[in-house]
Amino acid sequence: MTSYESSRAPGADPLYDVVVLAGGAARRLGGADKPGVRVGGRALLDRVLAACADAGTTVVVADPRPTTRPVTWAREDPPGGGPLAALDAGLRHTTARYVLVLSADLPFLQEGTARLLLTLLRTGGADGVLLTDADGRDQPLVAAYRTPSLRHELAALTKEHGALTGLPLRRLTATLDLTRVPDPVASFDCDTWDDIASARARIREHGHVLDEWISAVKDELGIDLDVDTGVLLDLARDAAHGVARPAAPLTTFLVGYAAAQAGGGPEAVAEASRKAAALAVRWADEAEKADGHPADPPDGTPDTRPDAG
Repeated sequence: MTSYESSRAPGADPLYDVVVLAGGAARRLGGADKPGVRVGGRALLDRVLAACADAGTTVVVADPRPTTRPVTWAREDPPGGGPLAALDAGLRHTTARYVLVLSADLPFLQEGTARLLLTLLRTGGADGVLLTDADGRDQPLVAAYRTPSLRHELAALTKEHGALTGLPLRRLTATLDLTRVPDPVASFDCDTWDDIASARARIREHGHVLDEWISAVKDELGIDLDVDTGVLLDLARDAAHGVARPAAPLTTFLVGYAAAQAGGGPEAVAEASRKAAALAVRWADEAEKADGHPADPPDGTPDTRPDAG
């Protein structure tokens, strides 16, 4: 549960909505289905959706496709009308006073970044808060905005030009008071196959691969559960060292099964892990005593029986 969820009163309006623009032509990818391209085993679109799972309404502006969680689908008219037309179409399905506006090709966007953008927006006076990339360029599709500000400026642009079709995003952002946050990682987007290759390589680096794998497994299995992976890794190590190497995966599986039977949740996983870890330590202690002192009685006193030697 995030701070946004915990601060929302029952029945209150959602604190923020999300509009994800996912209907571009991906010309620099040869027309490939960019939102469906997998990085770290997950579709780019699903990776973005995971970063804003606590939104009130999540709107994806594109033709419908399978996703890891339910969304509202929208489409600009005519399709392919550009980012401003797509944004306008998506905003029509939102009600919250704040909106995250995201592209569908952000492999490294995290929930913490989305939370930061929203916090800065809520506590500041700007119309929006956006990230800048490694070259200092604005990334208006990794941003949080005040929804009334967007609606007002989009209406003004529609009145001025007759329609939003074909207009660039800068026509909108140039009219807004924006706060900028440098973040070359979260703002990294995948426009080319080289970008895709770079993202895949980064995810497989030692410092990222485990977290990425756990996230991918949870998405694949439909699990929304945050657990202390360090505890599970320590348990697997103790089981492998104190019992036998195959005991590690089997023990962690049994811990998950026991936690599910106990109702699930991080607390159930932690308790099952604690019990299994204690058992692994006891098992190892017994094995060490058996190997080092095979004839010692339980109280540690020498055995003086005539045949003890």
